[in-house]
Amino acid sequence: MTKRKKKKSSQNKINNLSQKILSILREHPEKTFNYKQIAAKLKVNDASGRNQIIKKLNQLAGKKDILSVDRGKFKINLQHNYYQGVVDMTSKGDAYIVLENEDNDVFVPNNQLNKALDGDLVKIYIYNKRRNRRSEGEVVEVIARNKTKFVGTLSKQENFGFVVVNDPKMYTDIFIGKDQLDKAEDGMLVLAEIKEWKKKGDSPLGSIVEVLGKPGEHETEMKGILATNDIAAEFPEEVETFAQQLDTSINTQEIKKRKDLREVLTFTIDPKDAKDFDDALSFRTLENGNVEIGIHIADVSHYVKPGTPLDDEAYERATSIYLVDRVIPMLPEVLSNKACSLRPHEEKFTFSAIFELNAQAKVINQWFGRTVTYSDARFSYEEAQHIIETKQANIPAEIAIEGESYEADSRVVEAILSLDKLAKILRKKRMQSGAISFDKVEVKFNLDEDNEPLGVFFKTAKDANKLIEEFMLLANKKVAEFIAKQEPKKTFIYRCHDEPNDEKLASLETLVAKFGYKLNLSSPKAISNSLNGLLEEVQGKKEQNLVDTLTIRSMSKAYYSTKNIGHYGLAFDAYSHFTSPIRRYPDIMAHRLLQHYLDQKSSPDDEVYEDRCNHCSDMENFATQAERDSIKYMQVKFMKNHQDETFLGVISGVTEWGIYIEVQENKCEGMVRLRDLNDDHYDYDPENFAVVGRNSKKVYQLGDDVLVKVKEADVIKRHLDFHLLGHVES
Repeated sequence: MTKRKKKKSSQNKINNLSQKILSILREHPEKTFNYKQIAAKLKVNDASGRNQIIKKLNQLAGKKDILSVDRGKFKINLQHNYYQGVVDMTSKGDAYIVLENEDNDVFVPNNQLNKALDGDLVKIYIYNKRRNRRSEGEVVEVIARNKTKFVGTLSKQENFGFVVVNDPKMYTDIFIGKDQLDKAEDGMLVLAEIKEWKKKGDSPLGSIVEVLGKPGEHETEMKGILATNDIAAEFPEEVETFAQQLDTSINTQEIKKRKDLREVLTFTIDPKDAKDFDDALSFRTLENGNVEIGIHIADVSHYVKPGTPLDDEAYERATSIYLVDRVIPMLPEVLSNKACSLRPHEEKFTFSAIFELNAQAKVINQWFGRTVTYSDARFSYEEAQHIIETKQANIPAEIAIEGESYEADSRVVEAILSLDKLAKILRKKRMQSGAISFDKVEVKFNLDEDNEPLGVFFKTAKDANKLIEEFMLLANKKVAEFIAKQEPKKTFIYRCHDEPNDEKLASLETLVAKFGYKLNLSSPKAISNSLNGLLEEVQGKKEQNLVDTLTIRSMSKAYYSTKNIGHYGLAFDAYSHFTSPIRRYPDIMAHRLLQHYLDQKSSPDDEVYEDRCNHCSDMENFATQAERDSIKYMQVKFMKNHQDETFLGVISGVTEWGIYIEVQENKCEGMVRLRDLNDDHYDYDPENFAVVGRNSKKVYQLGDDVLVKVKEADVIKRHLDFHLLGHVES
């Protein structure tokens, strides 16, 4: 019997041939190529290689990836397997492309990114689009850069430099030519701008825009946080000058155009250190026994007019930013802290929502419009809380704003107690309607005069905070409902919040089960009741902050839009932002539109306002990230000063590279790298959110109590590493 010869495998198989052919055709989308031209481009000159190209061209044409436009001639099919999406970089240098209206993201390895950076809008080609499975692709075009300015440390050579960007999602440094160094010194923290990225360049070419200072110094790091998030600390001179020249007097001519409420009891309740007072409440009892409550909001739109430098700047900023040691306001101080601020014992122009409520907190009548008000008193949350708890008018010196005890106006005391009672009824109704009760703990710092953190404390919402919250929610809700119910449909600014994603809820259910909690996801009503039960159950427990954070992450992100979908978290069919125009541009737009409709004018262009909503949502995200960065920086700085102490922590996350631990007494989170656990080799167990010792079988699992010490606190990278000392002995 003759032995069958083994088929000899090709010694010159061309790797990634599909990708190489597609890349050639994409570079010349208008040209046609035959197999000889492709072979020449690929420098293939043997028969085997040419046969592979012929076969692959026919396969790609069969799949409609390329078009056969003439016998043996092919061109790229620009309509097939091409999508637009946003780059979401990983810290390893690869990326996922988030596609609009698609459930699954597309994985793109680093060598197929083609110079795309995190957040860029790109066009991609998907090699193997799969339903319910991860697809892979490559970036074929960067449509729009997310950003071109980056903060990093300058590594300076004699005739050039490189900026090593701080962001772990930035996989390349920036080359700076000698003439673009702008006198920046080696090792300084700088803001660099990418000017171009040549086709064959390993790194983009850039220039130094600003020298921020020496890394690690407080002022330098704060400047870096602002610059990273493209936030300007100072107002342009033109804007400041324009604001200073505004007529901010409470003149008789303007008063005549408004409802005069200066004789109605009005007061503010704000944080003790507040400088801008957006909102005030008025209270009076009506003859029928009901009460009239006014929510009076600074009439910023009276001063900030469309088309002015002031309005342009406010729109670009879109929001005030609250860092740990400073506020970057949306409006210049002459407006934010003075003309628009509802300061005590001053008359102000306001935009008001006035409601008649019965004893059951039901709205009997409502009125919206421009007013003039006078603030009779200013209270801090602590002072108002004292009145609610003691039902007394005496304010002790230790909580008084001025540091001296005093007797509050008895009329205001009566008003605060009545408002508290109504607020609790309103809150109960919201909860019964399916609202989610997010009372997340806020981390705050006691700072000395050099901005060194002396201690950490937590800000929690008490009855006084919730009183203000409920009436602000009432105004926002009723304004939105007033517009949403009008026919024909009117353009307006809604604050939208979609239902949570099923997968995220399922993931949350699995995670909280590790702490012994259960969720009921059987229906929308059951979900909200179950989430509220969970948030209530963890109150005051070691895992509260972690569970609160995980629950918030399971929710959809709130955003601004002219397309009203309601607000899931608040259980409102329509909701807007109307109550904080000093610090949020969407509120200014809401004021303008509401007055526009009160004046019986026609609805403006929806698309224009939708674009503005998108911009405001984007800027809100930048502000949130800057605020988080500043908190993280201060937490790391605080822990750096406590490196010799042992801390009790809870395991807040487990990954294949390390264990995340949150210190219970200050909510600082750091990581223990698996490679630093030298008592055993630990394997990652993703199903149980744990790592397991290969020999000892010791388990460190999500939710475990552990003891840690600081290994490294890097304020420049804002990274905290711990030594794991072990489990807490029970």
